[in-house]
Amino acid sequence: MKKVSVLVAAAVVSGMFFTSCGSKTNVSLKSDVDSVSYAIGVSTGLGYKENLKTLPGAEANVDALIAGFVQAIKGDSTKMNMEEAREYMQKYFVEASAKEANKTKEEGEKFLADNKTKSGVITTESGLQYQVITEGTGAKPTAEDHVKVHYTGTLLDGTKFDSSIDRGEPAEFPVSQVIKGWTEGLQLMPVGSKYIFWIPSDLAYGDRGAGQMINPTHDECEEIAEKLMVDIDDVKAAH
Repeated sequence: MKKVSVLVAAAVVSGMFFTSCGSKTNVSLKSDVDSVSYAIGVSTGLGYKENLKTLPGAEANVDALIAGFVQAIKGDSTKMNMEEAREYMQKYFVEASAKEANKTKEEGEKFLADNKTKSGVITTESGLQYQVITEGTGAKPTAEDHVKVHYTGTLLDGTKFDSSIDRGEPAEFPVSQVIKGWTEGLQLMPVGSKYIFWIPSDLAYGDRGAGQMINPTHDECEEIAEKLMVDIDDVKAAH
């Protein structure tokens, strides 16, 4: 519920920008209060402009948003009172988010089902999928070891969400202190290997999400899988 409340607040505040700046009415800034009022509108609008494009279900109807905002702030008659507006927004965000999550889950499940039939793709008992690009000859890490790896992580649509290669240095971490898919996959890789992993949501971030790109899930999977290309450089015994 907390996430929904934040989204609702963002949508309401966004109306301030479009009322102030999207209107064709010329605004006269005759005083410091006029100027700071306008500045608040511009700052808020630019900050939330993209949020209106990612409203669950469809892009926001800016004209309707402006109408509701102006009527409310001027004290005019509105089609909903405050309680009705809050209840409607809460209901809308919950239902729209659930529909999107279910759609993404179905798309992800279809992808993984199709992907597992491709040549070279191996599926483990847990559902982790991987493909060997280069098989190294070094030792395989255990759950108690530390590893040094280069990796690039993308969503199934190709959106890159993290890359040690882009940062210019490999990542080092304990094998047991990452997501389940990493922990399982790393233990398959001899040092010097390069694998591609396709990680289902329940082996990745699940309902926690991670940052802005990997969204949290409900009972469904918002991000059913992620794709990781991992190049393992070194294994160190845990201290």
